[in-house]
Amino acid sequence: MEKTTSEAIAYRRSVRLYKNEEIDAGKVQKCLQNASIAPTSSNLQLWEFHHITSQNKIDELSKACFNQSAAKTAQQLVVFVSRKDLWRKRAEANLEFLNKSFDKPNLEPGLLKRKKQINNYYKKIIPSIYSDFFGILGLIKYFIFHIVGFFRPIYRQARLSDLRIVAHKSTALAAQNFMISMSAIGYDTCPMEGFDSKRVKQILGFPRGAEITMIVSCGLRDEKGVYGPQFRIPFKDVYFQI
Repeated sequence: MEKTTSEAIAYRRSVRLYKNEEIDAGKVQKCLQNASIAPTSSNLQLWEFHHITSQNKIDELSKACFNQSAAKTAQQLVVFVSRKDLWRKRAEANLEFLNKSFDKPNLEPGLLKRKKQINNYYKKIIPSIYSDFFGILGLIKYFIFHIVGFFRPIYRQARLSDLRIVAHKSTALAAQNFMISMSAIGYDTCPMEGFDSKRVKQILGFPRGAEITMIVSCGLRDEKGVYGPQFRIPFKDVYFQI
């Protein structure tokens, strides 16, 4: 029986040692479908999920993950990849989907206005934010927006580094959806940031614009796979109601 959301969150731990028992790749894929409906900035979905089931590839990637046990004993791996470089393609896909909903005769004035706003957003605003040339345009936009910001609220995350962070945040939200979904069906995971990103990209043949957000190992936890009781800073030290 699948766990409730609260149960799944409580059950999830970073598991660093897995049993030598297979897990169902189809179920993992279903959890990745849940990942794909995570919230994402401007709905651009600048992510890819590479589901590794080949034992040869798992062995290669384990070495690139410094042979840590979470990777070495994993039954499967998922590489979460940020693809900021695909912003134009993903914006066009959004626009095509949204415009179909407006493809009706005698569209109401309110919907006509909405259609114009959407087209303006994906054809003008998104390109103005994401277009860049070796980071130079981003710096120019950053200073312009900073000046305008003295007079009114304005979006300030215009530099190349800012937009990389935006893309990685969305990808991380998708990874969290995946891990909670895995937990709900009794599967275990461990998000790993310790890896040689260049070697991982070479092993999987990623293009230059692809950036790895994290690698998540998957399997069934060994009793020694959870390193002790969970510690968290007291909630009162991190919670502020305003």
